[in-house]
Amino acid sequence: MMKSRSWRWVVCLLVIVLGAACTPSEKRTIRVAIGTQNATINCATGGLLLRELSLLERFLPREGAYKDVEYEIVWKDFSSGPPITGEMIAGHLDFGMMADFPAVMNGVASQQAGKRNVYIAALSGSAAGAGNGILVPIGSPVHTMADLRGKRISVAFGSTAHGMLLRALSDLGMDPERDVTLVSQQPAEAEAALRWSTIDAHAGFVPFAELFPFRGIARKIYDGAITQIPTSHGMLVRAAYAEEHPEVVVGLLRAVIEADRLLEQDPERYSEVIEQVTGVDAEVAYMFHGPLGIQTRDVALKPQFVHGLRVAADTLVLLRRADDHLDIDHFVDDRYVRQAFEAAGVSYEERIARTAKVPITGADALTGAPIADPKRAAQIWVEGETWVRPYGSPASALAARRKLGAEGRQVRAMFVHDRHTGLKLLAEQAWYAEPPDGDLAAFLSRDYAETWARERKGAVKQLAELKAEPAPAPQPPPR
Repeated sequence: MMKSRSWRWVVCLLVIVLGAACTPSEKRTIRVAIGTQNATINCATGGLLLRELSLLERFLPREGAYKDVEYEIVWKDFSSGPPITGEMIAGHLDFGMMADFPAVMNGVASQQAGKRNVYIAALSGSAAGAGNGILVPIGSPVHTMADLRGKRISVAFGSTAHGMLLRALSDLGMDPERDVTLVSQQPAEAEAALRWSTIDAHAGFVPFAELFPFRGIARKIYDGAITQIPTSHGMLVRAAYAEEHPEVVVGLLRAVIEADRLLEQDPERYSEVIEQVTGVDAEVAYMFHGPLGIQTRDVALKPQFVHGLRVAADTLVLLRRADDHLDIDHFVDDRYVRQAFEAAGVSYEERIARTAKVPITGADALTGAPIADPKRAAQIWVEGETWVRPYGSPASALAARRKLGAEGRQVRAMFVHDRHTGLKLLAEQAWYAEPPDGDLAAFLSRDYAETWARERKGAVKQLAELKAEPAPAPQPPPR
């Protein structure tokens, strides 16, 4: 009897042990904590759109070692890059989106903390430096950078606009510590200061250099494109995280590539999404993400953007804003973005070589003539219409605007392009050179408009002063 009981206990123990061995272990959880800048709308493909369209979940790895993984996706929104740096160094964030100037500061700060963050992809940028700008109150007598000597200028310290401002002052031979007074202001503070003229100027980053003029509270006198120094926003990751979860990094970048494709395909629609989330007007979002936009969306780490990082690093050292020099070759790591492009079936080398902006295609919406010259192109977004209308010249767009007004139609926005740089401008903010031959040319700078007009014996006007007759309809070709 005792023997039988002993065997029963043995059997029970075996059942318990084997049962425990066969019980599935708890699922492994991987955190994906991302620091975004939603209001900095050229970061949209790295944050806002990924979240709103649930793209990240589609591309995170689920096979092999990741078969039973659960992802804890954390989104944290910031108004500028420096706070993201602090969170990454503290280990609270795994990824961060920021511009070149704060990204370099991120790299310096991480190495000073005995850690390493790496720059793994671009999100959006401009080879010429467009995207940052210097604004003055609407009624200000200031029209050039030289007029700012002795003035009070605000900027978000540590931002890419800060870097642009320091370079612009240096180019004019002005000392930022003696010739002007710099004060730190975030965009929300600067908006009120410009409205009430409590500052003389504000150096703003994306999208505020366009948003404040669109809202009628400021006028842009200087654009970063004048520096001809490339600027970009991109993505950083903690190096230790990337080494532990390389497939997660690649999955995130695949989601970015898909968001980039969707935004290029339908910029009007996703500009509306950006407005719904951030409050940044869709018209301003379109200025960046639509055809011939202020910046290009470039996930690939193009040489010009890496060069921009080098310039930012050198600027920090020269202006004594950083104690350590950052080795950009060690800071930039393109392994993950190359793998993401390969997985997406897209040639990375072809994307590296692609430098042209997405063109404005089709025919002039008023005349039917083909749109040939990007610097003469214009666009109108009509209230109640899904698509933005293209035009071959400012004169044609102006004639169409007058026609729309006669029909009682409202214009959401009219865009023209600087004849000198090709930069997309708000039509109401541009200066126009109107020569006798009618070849109306738009400019950001009044000085450039005056030079162009003087050489062609024309006049300089603003939009409200222009009177354009409807452009003639195209004639059919002779048979």
